[in-house]
Amino acid sequence: MEAVAKLNNYPTSPRKMRLLADLIRGMEIEKALAILDHNPKHPAVPLRKLVLSAINNWKQKNEGADEQGLVVKTIMVDGARVIKRMRPAPQGRGYRVRKRSNHVTVVVDMAGEKAPSKKVKKTATK
Repeated sequence: MEAVAKLNNYPTSPRKMRLLADLIRGMEIEKALAILDHNPKHPAVPLRKLVLSAINNWKQKNEGADEQGLVVKTIMVDGARVIKRMRPAPQGRGYRVRKRSNHVTVVVDMAGEKAPSKKVKKTATK
C-alpha cells in the first residue's frame, strides 16, 4: 500500500526542485536518501525530510512490515504561489521580480507491488 507526503509552498523555484526530484525518481529509498544527504543544492534538505516523512507514513499504514525494498514510486513538483516584487530600474521604471515557490508530492511503495490494472474492452472497428 503506497504512502504519500506533501510539501506545500516551499520558497524555491520549481525548476531547481525538479533537478533533485529527477535524480531520485524511481530509486530505492536508501539510495535516494544517500543522494539527497550528500547533494550540495539547498532544496536537498527539505526534500530529504519529505522522503523520510513519506517513509514514516508508509510505516503507519503497514504496521509490522519491513521497509526494505521501498522505492520512490512518483515524485511531482508543481508551481505554487508567486510573490511579485518591484526592483528599481533606470529612468524611473521598475522591473518585476517574481519570487517563485513550489509544491512537492512524494509517493513511496514497495518495489514488487503493482496496482491492479483495469481491463480494457476491445471493440471491433469497421
